[in-house]
Amino acid sequence: MYVLCSPCILNPELRAEGITKPSDIALFNRVQERCRKFSVEMIPLPCPETLYLGAGRKPGTFLERLNTPAFAAILDDLEREVGKIIDDRGPPLCLVGVNSSPTCGVTSTYYGSEGGLPPKRPERGVFLSRFHGIRALDAAAFARYRVYIAAPLFSAAERTYNVMLADLLKKNLFEVYLPQEAGDDSDTRGDAAQHLLFEKNLQAIDGSDVMVAVIEGADADSGTAWEMGYAFAEGKPVIALRTDFRRVGHHEHVNLMLEQSATIVTSSDLLLAALNSPTRAGPDA
Repeated sequence: MYVLCSPCILNPELRAEGITKPSDIALFNRVQERCRKFSVEMIPLPCPETLYLGAGRKPGTFLERLNTPAFAAILDDLEREVGKIIDDRGPPLCLVGVNSSPTCGVTSTYYGSEGGLPPKRPERGVFLSRFHGIRALDAAAFARYRVYIAAPLFSAAERTYNVMLADLLKKNLFEVYLPQEAGDDSDTRGDAAQHLLFEKNLQAIDGSDVMVAVIEGADADSGTAWEMGYAFAEGKPVIALRTDFRRVGHHEHVNLMLEQSATIVTSSDLLLAALNSPTRAGPDA
């Protein structure tokens, strides 16, 4: 199991001068952490910009710096080189690119101003665009893998469902915090234990990248609703899973405030899509 990744994720010095921020380094480290955790080999793509312009180059768009026959020839050679890797090893899980890059952007690239269009375009960079048959994820999406599951846990059926959901996410390369596995499954706790468990769950939400909330039934569980609100206030994405086909209103699956603060999905497949799972089949992010 392997991914093909932009080489600057492993070696940020390959990037153009002055563009790498501490937040970028943290992001690249998280990409590597996820791969180490799930034993995913990282195979760096060759860097066409370094081969053509050298290290220590100034930032620039494709049209400004790279729109030449010589650079196109380099891309042709590198495409064949990468194709040989894929032929030898089989297809990768995905490509991991770096958005805004003229060559390795996934959903955005600095292509340059042309025909009245802005220099930044919502498309792949010129190198990754040669591999449209392979799913691509931006490094920021790939690095978002620590999931907190917020869900009711008051019956055997609920706890079994939560474990099934956690197992599904782990199988798809997500690290999961499930409160019931942290001791949140008893009605006999004293005040001190209650407070410790509250703090533990709160820290787990703070340390997560995304929340998955189970909002089945006629109304969402109150504890789950609180966790969703806290995560939303902290700026964390909330994805709410609701397979229940009942609706609480003409325009709402559930409570309006919960629905407006979350992405609602109705199946496990749609959940994996919303989470940008790298194991999903398909060419695009």
